[in-house]
Amino acid sequence: MSSDSIHYRLSPADPAAHHFEVVCRVEHPDPDGQRFALPAWIPGSYLIRDFARHIVAIRAESAGKPVRLDKLDKHTWQAAPLKRGQPLTVTCLVYAWDLSVRGAHLDRTHGFFNGTSVFLRVIGQEESPCLVDIRPPAGEAFKDWRVATSLEPAVGVEGAAKPYGFGSYRAESYDDLIDHPVEMGTFTLATFEACGVPHDIAITGRHDCDLECLTADLKRVCEWQIRFFGEPAPMSRYVFLATAVGDGYGGLEHRASTALLCSRNDLPYPGMEGLPESYRTFLGLCSHEYFHTWNVKRIKPAAFVPYDLERENYTTQLWAFEGITSYYDDLALLKSGVIAQKDWLELTAKAISNVHRAPGRLRQSLAESSFDAWSKFYRPDENTPNVVVSYYAKGALAALALDLTLRRESEGRISLDDVMRTLWERFGKTGLGVGDDDIRRVAEELSGCDLKRFFAEAIHGTRDLPLKKLLAPFGIRLDWECATNNAKTPSLGVKTSADGNELKLATVYDGGPAQQAGLAAGDVLVAIDGLRIKPSEFDKRLSRLRAGDCITAHAFRRDELMEFSVRLDPPAADTAKLQTGKTANALRQGWLGD
Repeated sequence: MSSDSIHYRLSPADPAAHHFEVVCRVEHPDPDGQRFALPAWIPGSYLIRDFARHIVAIRAESAGKPVRLDKLDKHTWQAAPLKRGQPLTVTCLVYAWDLSVRGAHLDRTHGFFNGTSVFLRVIGQEESPCLVDIRPPAGEAFKDWRVATSLEPAVGVEGAAKPYGFGSYRAESYDDLIDHPVEMGTFTLATFEACGVPHDIAITGRHDCDLECLTADLKRVCEWQIRFFGEPAPMSRYVFLATAVGDGYGGLEHRASTALLCSRNDLPYPGMEGLPESYRTFLGLCSHEYFHTWNVKRIKPAAFVPYDLERENYTTQLWAFEGITSYYDDLALLKSGVIAQKDWLELTAKAISNVHRAPGRLRQSLAESSFDAWSKFYRPDENTPNVVVSYYAKGALAALALDLTLRRESEGRISLDDVMRTLWERFGKTGLGVGDDDIRRVAEELSGCDLKRFFAEAIHGTRDLPLKKLLAPFGIRLDWECATNNAKTPSLGVKTSADGNELKLATVYDGGPAQQAGLAAGDVLVAIDGLRIKPSEFDKRLSRLRAGDCITAHAFRRDELMEFSVRLDPPAADTAKLQTGKTANALRQGWLGD
């Protein structure tokens, strides 16, 4: 490594107290006073998280003597001036107790961290190469711990890490350094190759996963995606880091790995028959994060080139980078042969239903949802379904609509596949950022279609997408029905949650019977028509009533008992159903196969 490298040393100093000790040594600090900062957010999760709040203690020294360190703002420090050529070392103690894909977590069973949570940025030297010495916790109890990460071992450096071992790793820059999460512990490890690229799966937590089944399915999905964009793959190896818990779900993409949180029951198990819904969901999550290897980690919106880690990075394009990815995650399962066409149609119908049930789709456009992610999408409250549309869910439907439009207008010659491959060639491989109109322009160039109206309505408008009309030429029929278990049950226009024996109104939907009667989110429903109501009885009680019935509802708002007269609505026909004709036409065959 160069003498200008930034040297880091990370140690699980006290697993019981959840403390990582992180040392940063700068060989050539700014003589006027080197500044350091910890990122305020992590790319891929668009919310200011202020990781510096987890720093328990921080100090600086040079030549064995303390150096004054002044805090400039919530995540920035400045060292006192030093003589030119005098190295500077900063040591911080980081509290790691965030069991998520975004932060850092450490106890006696394992350690996990994202670089944004632990590695100080040396301001002004972000492009310098980095050398990272990852050390094990002290003690015999941790002798079997090993390391899983996509960081490259620092070959040629004394103490270079061996495969899955502690020791020295390298990164080309600070941006590279923070894009490779690290898992340490006694994880289960499985490996496979996809198009010649080594892939690891490291699973932390108690589980009974059928690793042979999981690797076989992931291999098919990964190979399809690599071939979709074109070989060779943009990474030399890839790592799935999965933490299995009792109940959890989440993923965060990185350039050569992904951090995943799942329920242990989502994993395949020995003797499993068929493809359970929970496992199918986990495969969809893996597929989603893997597709991000191209779409968002390399094909990036212009607002992310480069990332500004100190503040919000606003863009109207998250619908494309998350929504298009959400469209392809399940489609990759179908195209790779992991699921059948009927399964994909069920998943797509469910996605259509979920978007349709949220009134916020009629208030917020996909462009607005993307821009407001920092303040709305990642800060949900009781009114979120009324005012926010998901750029993931509706973004996937917009991608579906765009794909269908391109295929129909070009008679199957051009599709969204071609748009994505062109974006990869022009932006992903070059490092250029995708501008606000670039996706439309590429799609128009390839297809010869004028898509201004499509983008105005689908991306910048709030009308429902005309999916029924778009699907018809492909021999797929979209119908709307009442939910099977709700076909005759009238609607109160609420989403409820149980808190012990209390039935709480979690969301009161705009324009629904409950809102019109004066009920509000947070109210605790205690009686209907003079009879006490419990969470387990709510649906049964409604099923005995009919649309148009007027009920008397008693509810507590704070500590005040209130009475409301509510006229029930008919059950909503808000469940989408997709059906295909007996024979696939040419358009559908070109899209979904036989």
